[in-house]
Amino acid sequence: MGFVGYPQQPSALMTQPFSPLRGYNLPDSSSIRIGIDLGGTKIEALALDHAGNELGRHRVPTPRDDYKGTLQAMADLVFRLETETGRKATVGAGIPGTISGVTGLVKNANSTWLNGKPLQEDLGQLLSREVRIANDANCLAVSEATDGAAAGKAVVFAVILGTGCGGGVSFQGHVHSGPNGVSGEWGHMPLPWPSVDENPGPSCYCGKHGCMEQWVSGTGVAQDFRNVTGKSLTTREIVAIAEAGSAEALDTMHRFEDRLARGLAQVVHILDPDIIVFGGGLSQYKGFYRTLGERMIPYVFGGEFDTALVPALHGDSSGVRGAAWLWPLTR
Repeated sequence: MGFVGYPQQPSALMTQPFSPLRGYNLPDSSSIRIGIDLGGTKIEALALDHAGNELGRHRVPTPRDDYKGTLQAMADLVFRLETETGRKATVGAGIPGTISGVTGLVKNANSTWLNGKPLQEDLGQLLSREVRIANDANCLAVSEATDGAAAGKAVVFAVILGTGCGGGVSFQGHVHSGPNGVSGEWGHMPLPWPSVDENPGPSCYCGKHGCMEQWVSGTGVAQDFRNVTGKSLTTREIVAIAEAGSAEALDTMHRFEDRLARGLAQVVHILDPDIIVFGGGLSQYKGFYRTLGERMIPYVFGGEFDTALVPALHGDSSGVRGAAWLWPLTR
């Protein structure tokens, strides 16, 4: 089936499957990259030229609990963008998990239908080329290190504060995932220096208690507010009323900031990055950019902290751009 008439707007959700035209045979291009962001609710893909200019973008709903459907949706997006640009591109993908360096299978994905699957191999076979896959937080780090808020910085730590909490590391603009594929997974480090009230901490899906993700994610903020006030609000609502001056919401956000400061202090102790970049819904809360650095000082060994804390320049697009930049720059 052809694609005549599909929506052109970047935000349009395309629900019809796409099959490339018979005889699909486009010339290779070293200057066009396609990135895919595989999320729990949507799959987004975009094409970039060699200078990072966007050539096209599309998204589709994620076929939840359907591995084969997810694979086909990712391939369809690539075919659409390549047909639009008239070039066969390199392909990178960011996923909410990682590829095991031992087995080549997906692990630690909160989109659980991906776990244990050879996603990189299967997608490569569908597209008849090598593809590169990285954790979505690592893609955020690469994106911002390449042409974003961390451009020119050698060591970048990227933090995703969304429904969950993740981290990624970039050295000299390249992903650093480590031999176990878990570099940057600070969301599953325990909350440092917990108070009596914070011990042992909420249970985590990983099987442990007190993981950072349970404290500083959107889910954790909403749960903290509910535990203290008895009121059920979304994280977005809590942030909004905090910015409007609600004492209850401000107390919740102050606890969030203090826990975030403790967790990031441990990152500084191990990595001491040149810059820390924030993405995800909670990164839009302006309050902590004013105070987080000061909150970290007493938790950092030696009592000094001079690392830049900045929001991602490319916002919600940073992850998918970083997936495209998984391939090295060529001119």
